[in-house]
Amino acid sequence: MVSRVSTVAFQGIEGVPVDVQVMVGPGKMNMHIVGLPDKAVAESRERVQAALHASGLAMPPKKVTVNLAPADLPKEGSHYDLPIALGLMAALGAIPGDALTDYVVLGELNLDGTLAPVAGALPAAIGANAIGKGLICPADSGAEAAWAGPDIDILAPRSLIALANHFRGTQVISRPQPAIRVLPANLPDLVDIKGQESAKRALEVAAAGGHNLLMVGPPGSGKSMLAARLPSILPPLSAVELLEVSMIHSIAGQLSGGKLSDRRPYRTPHHSATMAALVGGGLRARPGEASLAHHGVLFLDEFPEFSPQSLDALRQPLETGECIIARANHRVSYPASIQLVAAMNPCRCGMAGEPGHTCARGPRCAADYQARISGPLMDRIDIRIDVPAVSAADLIRPMPAEKSADVARRVAAARERQRERLEHAGYPAILTNARCSTSLIEKFAEPDASGLQLLRDAAEKLKFSARGYHRVLKVARTLADLDDKDTVGRIHLAEAISYRMAGERLATAAA
Repeated sequence: MVSRVSTVAFQGIEGVPVDVQVMVGPGKMNMHIVGLPDKAVAESRERVQAALHASGLAMPPKKVTVNLAPADLPKEGSHYDLPIALGLMAALGAIPGDALTDYVVLGELNLDGTLAPVAGALPAAIGANAIGKGLICPADSGAEAAWAGPDIDILAPRSLIALANHFRGTQVISRPQPAIRVLPANLPDLVDIKGQESAKRALEVAAAGGHNLLMVGPPGSGKSMLAARLPSILPPLSAVELLEVSMIHSIAGQLSGGKLSDRRPYRTPHHSATMAALVGGGLRARPGEASLAHHGVLFLDEFPEFSPQSLDALRQPLETGECIIARANHRVSYPASIQLVAAMNPCRCGMAGEPGHTCARGPRCAADYQARISGPLMDRIDIRIDVPAVSAADLIRPMPAEKSADVARRVAAARERQRERLEHAGYPAILTNARCSTSLIEKFAEPDASGLQLLRDAAEKLKFSARGYHRVLKVARTLADLDDKDTVGRIHLAEAISYRMAGERLATAAA
């Protein structure tokens, strides 16, 4: 007799259906698992046997064969424990054979028969709901799976015995409820920043349009403080964005207790991060920092200290909004629509261009340091600003600073204008100016006559690339949205062009 249980294998953030076939037949007592299992799946044999013994069931004195179909699809992870165990229980008659036909099953078994949480419960639930099935998962993953929708049938038992009793009608397992992660309300606030008014303005523009931002300045000028306050002025995730972000974090196993939050991701990897850590990959392909920052911010402090290969690996995600991991036997794609924010010193000693300071190595110190960032990557950064050292007057008698809540209201209003404009044009999936195509931004950011002349002169003098030209238009469109203007004017283009140029300190150091 062959019993069948449905489960999934994860490719990217999608769940590919897998049919777990369990047959108990004549032969020497043993259990064989076939179908390209990895080490974690192969070891499930020992966990399943121990969990069944702890639940009062004995392995049959026969040969047990488990086939994971399709056989040519690699199977990775420990979530195959529960479907294998339930298939074996159905083959032994411990649970009704037809009880599992309407469910997708995933879960890891402990040796005492209890269930441990697994990664990917949310995308598995969404996939199961799409084919009209329910989901069986561990209790600790139930709150996460419940976000797939109120209509999907979800069973989240704590042990094999509880699940068997549920199917026999002696125990009822209640449906889990979606859980919200309560985050601290006291985010770092812009009011803490003394001085740096031009940098705050650039931060607001970057937040309003989702633009990439590079801050250049000496140590202690406040670059990291400014970046840390960007989440406090960003709008919350929309329902669609929340689902996409949560699916990625679910696959990565980073949804604590299955609880979701509408706060935008803010990832700050160390500069020793490898290419696989930034864009994803590894022996068992997993989302990288760029994908974990999907619909949020990826902050790279000490920008030139990252390896050049790792930085250049970000060029494709910044352009296409996805990370594609290609291997000889499979290809995986992870969403990565990110806002890149980077900070760097003007040179290795950090003080190039500072009054009264001269680099020991001269101009070469700055030139060599900046050369670690490739031209194509720099071309993808919309806003580049100089963050000078804070003066003593700013520290001793600071001017009253604006709170993040006030800036956040302007950012939210600008983003709402962008959403309405794009939705009216038939592009509801695009939410910010930074994500507009070249044809769209040429349509929406067509400047007036004086602005067009300024843009033409600047493009010729500064040698803008085609990408640079369109990114200036995107920033100008955002500036017009902040001013609640339908037309991009000369003043908006002038400010956008100034952001496109390298900071005066950076240019001086590289001269």
